[in-house]
Amino acid sequence: MDKLTSRKFWICVAAFLASIATSISGLATSNQTIAIVGITAGILSAAIYAFCEAWVDGKAVDNEAEGKE
Repeated sequence: MDKLTSRKFWICVAAFLASIATSISGLATSNQTIAIVGITAGILSAAIYAFCEAWVDGKAVDNEAEGKE
């Protein structure tokens, strides 16, 4: 449930939806460049979100390990 209240999660969702809209508009106008940009942005938004979550989780583990020593 914490993920649903995360700002990072909602920013990722918004970026993904915007990239889908860009892809659709590129396909609707037969502009392959815009469609490719939209697809790439969707993949990058998911990758950046995954990286940020992994980094935050890693820092939490580091802090927890330091607290136990």
